[in-house]
Amino acid sequence: MELNERQERIIEIVKAHSPITGEKIADILNLTRATLRPDLTVLTMAGLLEARPRVGYFSSGKSNDSLVADRLRKLRVGDFKSVPIVVRESTNLYDCIVTMFLEDVGSLTVVSEGGILEGVVSRKDLLKATLGNTDVHRVPVGVVMTRMPNIVWTFADEPVLLAARKIIQHQIDSMPVVKVLQDAMGREKYEVVGRFTKTNITAILVELGEIHLVMGGK
Repeated sequence: MELNERQERIIEIVKAHSPITGEKIADILNLTRATLRPDLTVLTMAGLLEARPRVGYFSSGKSNDSLVADRLRKLRVGDFKSVPIVVRESTNLYDCIVTMFLEDVGSLTVVSEGGILEGVVSRKDLLKATLGNTDVHRVPVGVVMTRMPNIVWTFADEPVLLAARKIIQHQIDSMPVVKVLQDAMGREKYEVVGRFTKTNITAILVELGEIHLVMGGK
């Protein structure tokens, strides 16, 4: 939603009188503090106002565009990642196709014991495998999957902008979200903790769009 008339008036008051307490704002508007509280919460969460305990409210001085940009820079993959859809390397192609259909996903992550990343199989990989005379009930997914290290992945603390760029550059639908571990020999391995998809990116765009509307953007 866009800012209503009262919220716009609150911003004007804060700009003119900051720092100013909620009680004084309520007095100027001839409202109760309880009536005003939801508006102050919205404006503070949107980043248009800053609140300091025992001091009052200040104008953030930020524009709509800068607030959205700030929000985008702070978003991390872990804030939006989905539950990983995984199979084992020994899973046959038929079961992979059924899993992909039931879960409505474009790719599956192949893991070993402990959820360690071994490979990825896409819808295109399975389609290619079924075009010939392949017995999908007998062939394991390990035969057609893309194996480590030829896999694109991301981390939960990676900025979503960088992760989205990977998806675009590599023309993939999704990628595993991993956590780095070490085995007994000190070698790195990657535990699958989620997946980051084009749908997640869409959710991010929707959130940023809603923030822009709340701030009165057009």
